[in-house]
Amino acid sequence: MEVKKTEIKLHNTASRKKEVFTPFDPKDVRMYVCGPTVYDRAHLGNARPVVVFDVLNRLLRHVYGDKNVTYVRNFTDVDDKINARAAESGRAIGDITAETTQWFLDDMAALGALEPDHMPRATQYIPQMVAMIEKLIADGHAYAAEGHVLFRVRSYEAYGKLSGRSVDDMIAGARVEVAPFKEDPMDFVLWKPSSDDLPGWDGPVVGGKKMGRGRPGWHIECSAMAHALLGKSFDIHGGGNDLMFPHHENEIAQSCCAHPEGQFARYWMHNEMLQVEGKKMSKSLGNFFTVRDLLDQGIPGEVIRFVFLSTHYRKPMDWTAEKAREAEATLRKWRAFASGIVPMGGPDASVVRHLMDDLNTHGAITELHRLYKESDAHVFRQSAELLGLLNEDLDTWNWRGAEAYPDTGQVEVLGFPPSVMAISFTELAEKLKKLRVQAIQTKDFSDVDQLKSALISAGLEVRMSKDSVELVPGPNFDPAKLEALK
Repeated sequence: MEVKKTEIKLHNTASRKKEVFTPFDPKDVRMYVCGPTVYDRAHLGNARPVVVFDVLNRLLRHVYGDKNVTYVRNFTDVDDKINARAAESGRAIGDITAETTQWFLDDMAALGALEPDHMPRATQYIPQMVAMIEKLIADGHAYAAEGHVLFRVRSYEAYGKLSGRSVDDMIAGARVEVAPFKEDPMDFVLWKPSSDDLPGWDGPVVGGKKMGRGRPGWHIECSAMAHALLGKSFDIHGGGNDLMFPHHENEIAQSCCAHPEGQFARYWMHNEMLQVEGKKMSKSLGNFFTVRDLLDQGIPGEVIRFVFLSTHYRKPMDWTAEKAREAEATLRKWRAFASGIVPMGGPDASVVRHLMDDLNTHGAITELHRLYKESDAHVFRQSAELLGLLNEDLDTWNWRGAEAYPDTGQVEVLGFPPSVMAISFTELAEKLKKLRVQAIQTKDFSDVDQLKSALISAGLEVRMSKDSVELVPGPNFDPAKLEALK
């Protein structure tokens, strides 16, 4: 496949400027994004990087080809938070991580996120972590002390470059917990001992002797998994900006020291944090909630996604009830306009251009508003799908305020006398269905679009799937406007 010539620009945290994206190999574009620690439901803030990098994944596949992109997002399934949850609940750690991992996948799928190509679990890569730790020890970048292995931070001269701080400034400006066996306050744990009631594996070999049973530190996990799946150098590393220090800083140090012949990640991307109604989300303020909380309240996942994408990823995002209501109203109109339409002709160039400019989803959505008014539904739908909106797998909404209607084609809507409402929708639905079949054959969708527009103008929601057409009265339904269509 010939890769399209393009110029994607991304803001690189490492250089603090927007750069033209140049992959190591345009036929093997690789991206790693830090995933969740699976001990509970994903809160709303956890979902923002998933949606942000899902759009980037879609853009890369659009530009370079689906088979030429590899996207990795990990699961941390060995962690002190998981251990604490197991101790509190009395449940097995494996049961907890299996359940919460599936929760995460289900909730992110509800937001329209595609599953990455690889979703490694930390516990599957313990041997690779141990091997990396042993190399760091052999090369003088790590040392063993009282059953622990620690990374020697001052052995890596570029430490702090990503976050823009020197080691001495970090020590002076932060409270660092200093274990008595550390050589330096900033040294961090690569391996720690495990008691019998905690998960554990055979430790690294130090001085010809194997360390006792233990488990990895958090930072070494991503370095080992990224190297195993993407190699010593790859294109993009992403995550929330709360991971920039210490997690990403530590990843760079240990990866570059273990594999000095590589570059690790060339571009670093970080999304900003999330607020709720203008305040930081926290349990103490009573504004802390999970993705599942919103879904269970009847807010469609696509609405959550739309609100996220309405703000540029490098700006703080404020979740508000008003934004959710506005998003749902917009998506209702868009779905009625494009639902059931076969995407044709590729996405609109203006939408692609905004996404190529440092993933400007706000600008892309602005273009979708324009396309809704000016373009045909086929281009509109394909453009929306590039942002993960209006996808077939999201066609089933919890349409709040809509009622369940019988299959007879007869409907009675509150607020209208029964004599006025004895209208058969079956005839109109069948007419639209036949027109669409003809249009697919002739490639002329003008009659389909004309009838759909008339139905929408009458206040009907037009739901079209591959095999059926459903007409559902909305809050502004006017039956008088249907008389001319019979």
